[in-house]
Amino acid sequence: MSAELTLGAEEELHLIDLETKRLSARAPHLLARLPADRYGAELQRTTIETNVPVVTTLGDLRREILTLRRDLVEVTTAEGLAIGAVGTAPRSEFADFELTTTGRYGRMHEQYRLLVDEQLICGLQIHVGVADRDLAVQIAGRVAPVLPALLALSASSPYWNGQDTGYASIRSIIWQRWPSAGATGPMADAAEYDRLLADLIDTGVIADSKMAYFDVRPSSHAPTLELRTCDACPLVDDAVLIAGLFRAAVRRAETDIEAGRPAEHRAAPLHRAAMWQAARGGLGGELLDLEQHPSRLPAAEAVRQLVARLRPQLEELGDWQTVTDLAEATLARGNSADRQRAAFAERGRLDDVVDLVVHETHGPAAGLDAPSPTLVGYRFRAGDEAIGPGLNPRPAYRDVARFFRELDATEARARGIARDTWCEGDGLGFGVGGDHRVLHCDLVPRIVTHHEWSRLAAGLTQRARAVESFLRDAYGERRIVADGVLGHEQVVGAAGWREEATRLPADAVRAAVQGFDLVRDELGGWRVLEDNLRSPSGAAYSIAARRVLDEVVPDAPRPAGLLDPTSVFAVLRATLLAHAAPPRVGGAVARESVGAVLTEGPTSPAWYEHRTLAEGAGLSLLQAEDVEVREARVVDRRTGTVVDALYLRLDRELVEVHAPHDPLLGEHLMDVAAAGGVVLVNAPGNGLVDDKAMYCAVPDLIWYYLGERPLLESVPTYRAGDPAERLAVLDRVGELVTKPVGGEGGRGVLIGPSASAAVVAERRAEIAHDPAGWVAQEVVTLSSHPTLTSTGLQPRHVDLRCFVYLTGTGEGESVLADLGLTRVAPEGSMIVNSSQGGGAKDTWIMGEPPAASEPLEPSDPPEPR
Repeated sequence: MSAELTLGAEEELHLIDLETKRLSARAPHLLARLPADRYGAELQRTTIETNVPVVTTLGDLRREILTLRRDLVEVTTAEGLAIGAVGTAPRSEFADFELTTTGRYGRMHEQYRLLVDEQLICGLQIHVGVADRDLAVQIAGRVAPVLPALLALSASSPYWNGQDTGYASIRSIIWQRWPSAGATGPMADAAEYDRLLADLIDTGVIADSKMAYFDVRPSSHAPTLELRTCDACPLVDDAVLIAGLFRAAVRRAETDIEAGRPAEHRAAPLHRAAMWQAARGGLGGELLDLEQHPSRLPAAEAVRQLVARLRPQLEELGDWQTVTDLAEATLARGNSADRQRAAFAERGRLDDVVDLVVHETHGPAAGLDAPSPTLVGYRFRAGDEAIGPGLNPRPAYRDVARFFRELDATEARARGIARDTWCEGDGLGFGVGGDHRVLHCDLVPRIVTHHEWSRLAAGLTQRARAVESFLRDAYGERRIVADGVLGHEQVVGAAGWREEATRLPADAVRAAVQGFDLVRDELGGWRVLEDNLRSPSGAAYSIAARRVLDEVVPDAPRPAGLLDPTSVFAVLRATLLAHAAPPRVGGAVARESVGAVLTEGPTSPAWYEHRTLAEGAGLSLLQAEDVEVREARVVDRRTGTVVDALYLRLDRELVEVHAPHDPLLGEHLMDVAAAGGVVLVNAPGNGLVDDKAMYCAVPDLIWYYLGERPLLESVPTYRAGDPAERLAVLDRVGELVTKPVGGEGGRGVLIGPSASAAVVAERRAEIAHDPAGWVAQEVVTLSSHPTLTSTGLQPRHVDLRCFVYLTGTGEGESVLADLGLTRVAPEGSMIVNSSQGGGAKDTWIMGEPPAASEPLEPSDPPEPR
């Protein structure tokens, strides 16, 4: 081998104040007590760089990194500080930046301004010995295809400026803003490289060769080829893995050059796209394979492909077994970005993420906890809410997972039979096409933490207030049309518009009960998928799911603070009667307000829910033949009781309701409501917001009526009726989810990537024939959750329906009920609707947690091994 292939590394480490969890700008103070040949300053005063001496083996590299960290920890701990080897410190903010006072750094700050202020980032540089600079330059161009996988393995910077950026490595995105960052492209020799440097320096854009921040470059200060793309890694073993892969890639490129094999360079834009893709998704998304014209692969598959491609070189270097084991360990536990997000998900505290980062950086090479897989055979996928990388339950699920894992096949079967018996006996089900179907209820509960529920409460009540404001405006003054936010045709006469709704009193609450379908994406973020305001169903099924678990698995461990879904009964009753005003006699209320559920009866698909809600909330359950209008009031014919509030759970419009004793009953009920004699919940005309084309406008409604930024994101949606968007929809039917504007229950939904070419062509023709009747959405891969099957626990896609009860549009006049209906898709499907074969499971919503415990202290410095 003409290249020496020695190893070295430079680690940039954040200084973190253990009390505040913020960055500390005390690097100059600490460096005065550290050996200058091993520790150095960086641009920012919050960072110390370690310089690993030249070594020849991966084992030696591990030992030296651990030694440098240990010695630094001894100094920082005495000062109440810790170190964090991550791309960005989780609690870092713009205000934390302080410039290291040298002339060179001062010049850089003067020239680059904000770009310098952003550099609260830390990277890992790996050096491989290649003294021949001509050879180093040629190798640098050839190893570019392996760099995205190395970045994905290292990704440790999801948080920046106090928020989740949506990236696994925001550090690499920030770093790419330097004018000299990125790839050089293919170069023939050192002379060409040096000419490039000279030209860059002559432009005045960079000051010297040290500012050549290329992805891979001949080192400016050592006879090595230097990798500069990676985030700092809290676990030393991840850094060792990257070093092993990079050295093998260098050796492979060297042998190709020696053999005269031509290089297959990717186009520069394709390389940039591959690097961006790795920064965005890390190990949870997709990466490109190693070909010149690459295909997309799941990240884990791409990493394994890289390891296999480099096997001859790894074996030659004696690194095959080490790298293989380290790669599988990293894929099992996830990269640092995955682990940081998992830590945040527990309590929603960035301090917990800081504690994790510090413990891992101070801890052993492989991490503090490396338990063996506990759910062997489970088909893990990114975005699983309960099971993490390595097939280990996430903390909130450990007790529940242990319970279901310990059920043997016989006992699991018995519990399933008991569940089915209970569901059939209780009548738990729904109607489809006149047939009654039992709702399948899974026994494994879904857990929603308190901090997640608090975020959903804020976002959903905001959304509910905005759409209620819109309904009042749409059937009243229509200021939103006059101000040009929506067109007249988007409101009057749109799908769901009901002319009779204009007759209701101006202050009537139109959508007192609102249902929202949410999905949780693979990064743990919640998005609203659909709004349901006509007659949202599911609250009673959520209560039933809890009763099923209480009956069938009463011994499953319940966490402290579990909220009671039956509290919705009192909320529903209070909401219905909030504006119901019974007559007064001599200034005193003559009687209590009376509420009722108006239903189609046993023929209704949601008859189970109607019965359950009426009974639980103390409401009368009425069908058309039970109701009449007397003296401008609504009366229960069976008892003569005046009804002050009607909760409409109808399968048709109110004005279409008729009865043998009154063929125009619906119209007469509407007359009473228009005169203020009865409160209608939910009122006619709410379908205007149910219209899936109106869904696109809800963020605008929030801005317009509330003057607020939407707290929950929507799924990107296209209106095929809009000429500007129609062509894109028709072009991408095979990539999108297409839905009929007025569709319900999952009917008519087509998930393009899962459909055949013939089905896609048929849907394209349908949209072209009636563009206004369709919307399209980007595919959001639903999170998954363990479900008890005949073969044990297996993942199924899930969504969540939540319910907001609203008595007005002001602050404090809406509440998110303490329940949620988790809907479960059949195996291999992402459609969760019960009418399409979906089921349900209990949703365990956590209340206010106990007072936080004392923050964790950093572990003892790591011992080299």
